[in-house]
Amino acid sequence: MIRVVVADDHPAFRRGLELMLDDVEDVELVGEAETGARVLELVAGLGPDVVLMDLRMPELDGIEATRRIGGLDPAPGVVVLTMFEDDDSVFAAMRAGARGYLLKGAEQDEIVRAIRACAAGEAIFGPEIAARVIAHFSTGAGSRSAAFPSLTERERDVLERVAMGRGNAAIAHELMISLKTVRNHVSNILTKLQVADRSAAIVKAREAGLGGE
Repeated sequence: MIRVVVADDHPAFRRGLELMLDDVEDVELVGEAETGARVLELVAGLGPDVVLMDLRMPELDGIEATRRIGGLDPAPGVVVLTMFEDDDSVFAAMRAGARGYLLKGAEQDEIVRAIRACAAGEAIFGPEIAARVIAHFSTGAGSRSAAFPSLTERERDVLERVAMGRGNAAIAHELMISLKTVRNHVSNILTKLQVADRSAAIVKAREAGLGGE
């Protein structure tokens, strides 16, 4: 029996999943969480095999909850089940340790297949997401963005120039944006990279291959 916890802040959606999984002989829904913080409590207390995780939840988002779950021993597999299919969300979830990524419009057999694959230690993605991943890397975009999937494209532009040693004024001039906007981007970058200052961000960026002229 595969024990599953569902994390989603919409009661109607959780109820729908409960009804869907009730017909599956080898899957048991053992807990439901409406916040990211609550799912961590349930995982610690119930020891499920798989977590179906939404990305946008109060208290703690699904990305951070997935990252923290990955630090547990043993850690259940996480399958993201969300309405967001943008590259930043997909790659942030993968980097956090998600083993699967499905959209909320997925059919029952697709969700069940993902649960079984995740419980077996495999990774599985919905067809829409798989297509985006393939397109992302086949066009060469992955070489630049995969290292820092939580950054927006503009933040990557700024980080690239920070890694080159550019000051804020020079970056503002090159990108044709205001100095205040550059400062805001740099602040967001430091937060997302979890570094204390600009120098540490430069080190991380250069290790990832950014900053070469």
